[in-house]
Amino acid sequence: MDIDPQDLIDTAEEAAQTKRSSRLNPSVAIAVALLATFMGICKVKDDNIVQGMQQAQADKIDHWAYYQARNLREELAKSTVVQLRLQADDRPPERRAAYDQAIAQYEALAKDQAAKKEELRLQAGKDQELYDALNFHDDQFDLSDALLAIAISLLALTSLTRLWWLFGLSLVPAGFGVLMGLAGLLGWALHPSALVKLLS
Repeated sequence: MDIDPQDLIDTAEEAAQTKRSSRLNPSVAIAVALLATFMGICKVKDDNIVQGMQQAQADKIDHWAYYQARNLREELAKSTVVQLRLQADDRPPERRAAYDQAIAQYEALAKDQAAKKEELRLQAGKDQELYDALNFHDDQFDLSDALLAIAISLLALTSLTRLWWLFGLSLVPAGFGVLMGLAGLLGWALHPSALVKLLS
């Protein structure tokens, strides 16, 4: 039986490829496990941020509704003051004291409503600021989630194709995804506004 040198070369190449792929699959599995765990941690924090955003939005809507109610009360008190003044002009002096007392009462009510209305306007502004601050971090987690999902998809392809360069390519979105997740978790001011605007 003759030994074909080409068979020896093919066998050596297969052995080398098997050795390389035997290291690749565990690397892919470890990367997927680490990225999925990190995604889970970020998801918990992101869900809490979204709940805070919903609460801030609800508070803002409530404060603006109360603002409108105070505004209506103020306007009603002001129009009542005008009506009472017009009616007081036609009354004899001995009856004007009751009108003056009612006018003072409604002027005080209008002033009180204006002050309370201003407090509500300021509170609604604070609610919007809180919402914007939370949304800033929510954007970070959204980008992290998208980038890590892309990385895991590339790692799945790496496992099927057994190409090391594809494993290296998958580390690029993985690295940026981890960076954005850490930015959200640690409160860093890293925010690619142009990319966020493009995706929103």
